[in-house]
Amino acid sequence: LQGIIQAYKGGITLQGNTTNLGRWDFTGSFFFSISAVTTIGYGNLSPSTVAGRIFCILFALFGIPLNLVLLNEIGQLMLLGVQRCAHRLEEVFHWQKKASFLVKTCALVTGLLLFLLLPPLLFSDKEGWSYEEGFYYSFVTLSTIGFGDYVIGMNPDRTYPGWYKNVISLWILFGMAWLALVIKFCINFLE
Repeated sequence: LQGIIQAYKGGITLQGNTTNLGRWDFTGSFFFSISAVTTIGYGNLSPSTVAGRIFCILFALFGIPLNLVLLNEIGQLMLLGVQRCAHRLEEVFHWQKKASFLVKTCALVTGLLLFLLLPPLLFSDKEGWSYEEGFYYSFVTLSTIGFGDYVIGMNPDRTYPGWYKNVISLWILFGMAWLALVIKFCINFLE
């Protein structure tokens, strides 16, 4: 049993050997950093040494608040862009409420496409998941639930491009900011 546990910690699972996936190369480390500071915590990768765990704690203590500030700033920039578009439409077409509603609707649809509806197509291609599995992964990730039942870049039978985890890490940051805005609008509407 101890041999199995050691093998698992080394990257060998019953599904296959995942040590060739470069878990702690730059892209894997960047993805781990993003999942730590966003508090997603898939559970598939973690520090195994005392020094690594201490560093992770310190990194998270500073990284989580900084990430919240970053997400807030990204969200505010997105909101500012939406407000500027609405203002331009009001000026050009002399619309008042129509412009605001139209731009907010466009921003919602664009966000849905970029962060929830199109990424599952990429996951279907790169991971071999169904569209529904990709959509599930997208929502579970962006909402920071992060069960860990689906994690990108972990199939030892697939070859992943070098840009893949980095692009997904950026998608997570911007997608979380967008989803936070949507949740904020829902809260304001419900209140």
